[in-house]
Amino acid sequence: MSTVLAAEAGSTTARNLTITLFLIFVAITLAITIWASRQTKTATDFYAGGRSFSGFQNGMAIGGDYMSAASFLGIAGIIALYGYDGFLYSIGFLVAWLVALLLVAELLRNSGRYTMADVLAFRMRQRPVRTAAAVSTITVSIFYLLAQMVGAGALVALLLGIKPGTTFLGMSADTAKIATIIMVGALMIIYVTVGGMKGTTYVQIVKAFLLMTGAILMTVLVLAKFNFNLSALLGQAAESSGKGSAFLEPGLRYGKEVAGDATQTFYNKMDLLSLGIALVLGTAGLPHILIRFYTVPTAKAARKSVLWAIGIIGAFYLLTLALGFGAAALVGGKAITEQDKAGNTAAPQLAEALGKDFFGGSLGGATLLAIIAAVAFATILAVVAGLTLASSSSLAHDFYANVIKNGQASERQEVRVARISALVIGAVSIALSIYAQSLNVAFLVALAFAVAASGNLPAILYSLFWRRFNTSGAVWAIYGGLISAVVLVFFSPVVSGSATAMFPDHDWHWFPLSNPGLISIPIGFLCGWIGTVISKERDDAKYAELEVRSLTGAGAH
Repeated sequence: MSTVLAAEAGSTTARNLTITLFLIFVAITLAITIWASRQTKTATDFYAGGRSFSGFQNGMAIGGDYMSAASFLGIAGIIALYGYDGFLYSIGFLVAWLVALLLVAELLRNSGRYTMADVLAFRMRQRPVRTAAAVSTITVSIFYLLAQMVGAGALVALLLGIKPGTTFLGMSADTAKIATIIMVGALMIIYVTVGGMKGTTYVQIVKAFLLMTGAILMTVLVLAKFNFNLSALLGQAAESSGKGSAFLEPGLRYGKEVAGDATQTFYNKMDLLSLGIALVLGTAGLPHILIRFYTVPTAKAARKSVLWAIGIIGAFYLLTLALGFGAAALVGGKAITEQDKAGNTAAPQLAEALGKDFFGGSLGGATLLAIIAAVAFATILAVVAGLTLASSSSLAHDFYANVIKNGQASERQEVRVARISALVIGAVSIALSIYAQSLNVAFLVALAFAVAASGNLPAILYSLFWRRFNTSGAVWAIYGGLISAVVLVFFSPVVSGSATAMFPDHDWHWFPLSNPGLISIPIGFLCGWIGTVISKERDDAKYAELEVRSLTGAGAH
């Protein structure tokens, strides 16, 4: 009886601590946002933070943008459940940064102003290209937003101890999740409409610092538990996972060998390749990451910010190894899946276990759990603000100012429309997230990456490096990659025809892979090439100007 009472007291303490820490974080970030709003006077301030951030500040903000809930909760969870195979996500996300650094960061900073479409439309006809870019940006951003907000709902329900059949402040578990999604959505709209890029960037810097501090603290505690002996940690993780030595070898989740079924084995290996390609190439096409390159004053600062981001993100993904294997060793695969089948709660569960071990009893566990929970909240809030800013900027700058108003909109009109767009996109995301609560968060993130790599990346690379590229090619590349990625996912086993599908009771799938990247990315490049070749439009002088600008920064705003 006393054990039950102690557990209940611990969970109440955790709940109170979590709410308090969360409210403190929200108060600090709202104060930052209001302060930033007083510094936001022009369109450049709203879209690009007045180009006033240093390489280090922007590197921290990029890290804050990139290390989403999917990274912190999802990767730790997938490593905890699948060992070696889960680490593939860490490697994929990190290698992706080298592609962004080598191919797009500096060139994009030199040749654009506020959005991805500035580069694409530089030597093309404005209206069709900017319309396509706006459609693509909003599609990718909304998929990503859904993943974060659905994750927020599930996380809050877990951390406040709300399970099916229980209530919190008179709300059932489902109602509490919906209330959380609405609250997160409302906060993100406030960050963007009030603070613009300046407010959003400072929120991301604070969040990156908190996330790195939390991850380092947990990693040190995990290693201390095993006397800083990695071999002992891995051995215990393999034993507690219930999968033995297979836990430390490839093939537990991806590229599985299916005895007697060569076709399925082949598809499994192709699926692994497809996921890897989407992860590695997707980053260089993610709109909310691309617009970060415009917030620094020089190309040198853009390079420096990506190098800082690689350092911060690289260190973080190495820490996810300790978090994932630590959760497997100290919490155990069975306890993780009992709490959450997808393993998304592995990191918070590990925090609770470490808190009990090092800081004494359920109160210590509740305290560390509350701190890590608040960090996870911070992670979600910062990422959704960045995504909303990217899509509202694209709607206002690309579609309203350059398509509807044909370049005749004033800065004040443009910023007003960006704020209204943030409100609309936020409302749409809230509505969709409420209905998407049953969807798999990792699926939505992987799809966002695949769509970004299929639609945006071919158009960006062709624009920067192919003299013959033209308006028709840009429109074909964006729509071809975008549509093929979405269609292939819709007809894949992720949506129907498998036990883990979104619609497990229906089966209309004919595409065998879970991630469309292997097919849709080449389709995006092929469509861009075909669209270019069938059109006679060509402007060598404009390409030469873009080339000089992208390489030297001459004439950049």
